[in-house]
Amino acid sequence: MHAAALTSPGRLWSATEVLSLPGPVPRVAGVYGWHFEEPPHPSLPSGRLLYVGIAPRHMTSRTSTQNLRKRVRYHFRGNAYGSTLRLTLGCLLGLELRRVGSSGKRMTFTKAGEAVLSEWMAEHARVCWLEHPEPWTVEADLISRLDLPLNLDQNRHNAFHPRLTEIRAQARQRAREMPVTT
Repeated sequence: MHAAALTSPGRLWSATEVLSLPGPVPRVAGVYGWHFEEPPHPSLPSGRLLYVGIAPRHMTSRTSTQNLRKRVRYHFRGNAYGSTLRLTLGCLLGLELRRVGSSGKRMTFTKAGEAVLSEWMAEHARVCWLEHPEPWTVEADLISRLDLPLNLDQNRHNAFHPRLTEIRAQARQRAREMPVTT
């Protein structure tokens, strides 16, 4: 049931739709799936589910403020430091990852790079979701059963995992070798 709702959803939503106000994404816990009309890497398929995520990450307290709306919207307009999906997409697209901020510990694609990534996602990424009161209870099952090449956590069995791990590690290493930027 969960897998089919994400792999063959009745509707996929664009950045424009998701970021509109009030927006279609509910403010509840759940699982979201990302489909790409054009894949971010030539060895990946187009037009299908490539990544799943959950919100909240895990209910460690009853006061969690994460929900589907906040998380999905953040992926469309946030930065690589706060979004593993954005980090992965930017690295695959060859954007330059940089250390930012006063400590230099955060890594993003800088303002210009994040804008390029947001534009690419607006053109090629589509999202769907499934409400679920405890999404962390279904995440591992979905990752183990589905071919999700953009998920790294719990996904070592995926054929693209070693390549994606290498691409992200190389981007981080290059960022460490460059000066911190604003």
